[in-house]
Amino acid sequence: SVHQDLLGETDLLFTGELDTNIDVLFLCLGHGESKKFLEANAIPANVKIIDLANDFRLKNDSLNHGRQFVYGLPELNKKQIQAASAIANPGCFATGIQLGLLPLAKAGLLKDVYTTGITGSTGAGQSLSATSHFSWRANNIQAYKTLTHQHLGEIGESLLQLQPEGTIDLSFVPWRGDFTRGIFVSSTISCDLSIEELNVLYKDFYNDQPFTHVSKEPIFLKQVVNTNKALIQLEKAGSKLVVHSAVDNLLKGASGQAVQNMNLVFGLEETMGLKLKANYF
Repeated sequence: SVHQDLLGETDLLFTGELDTNIDVLFLCLGHGESKKFLEANAIPANVKIIDLANDFRLKNDSLNHGRQFVYGLPELNKKQIQAASAIANPGCFATGIQLGLLPLAKAGLLKDVYTTGITGSTGAGQSLSATSHFSWRANNIQAYKTLTHQHLGEIGESLLQLQPEGTIDLSFVPWRGDFTRGIFVSSTISCDLSIEELNVLYKDFYNDQPFTHVSKEPIFLKQVVNTNKALIQLEKAGSKLVVHSAVDNLLKGASGQAVQNMNLVFGLEETMGLKLKANYF
């Protein structure tokens, strides 16, 4: 079976037939395939669509057959999501990086940003590849898509939404890590605010966000794996600020955030189905 972790949980089967008598449609296709699917299939206007690919994340791509896709980062666009009929779920690295930078953008403090981030093998999907094979991944690390990662566009649009004045130059170096799931990101900027002022800035920004938390203690990946949480920690040395953020790339970076968006669209409790405990041990 495909989902072997669901053994004993359900007897649901895959089908090749499309049933449009539904409330919500999750599109879990490869990048570029969601647009083709919607062109080939007429989805009733009353059916909400949540797309997990990158087809509709950018503003220039957000209108499709009369549907306006809203960028589905709740910490940025919660009100728009609640009123939306279609959601473009953010990318995994994009989620981790943005959550670390949004409060600074809102305060107009971003200029040059230098970001590194490491992701587990599941960031590449389930299909086999040379760099997801155990014998390559184990005890290994590699930079990839240096300064050209596909999530830079959506990150840039979100930061510009909060900080429309000035120029934000984001340099991002992603890494492949020798673990299965999770993303850990560190962003460095120049900032004159004290660490105390910055912690207040971040806590105020995320005060009413149930999944994003600011920690004064060092954060680590095991705190978020198997959860929809995003953890953020700030460190200051002189005029340099480093913002660390950690998410599970499969949950807050993908399916968990999609369920969070579904909850918002249907007026449900935002945390419904997502109160998960981390795999600490």
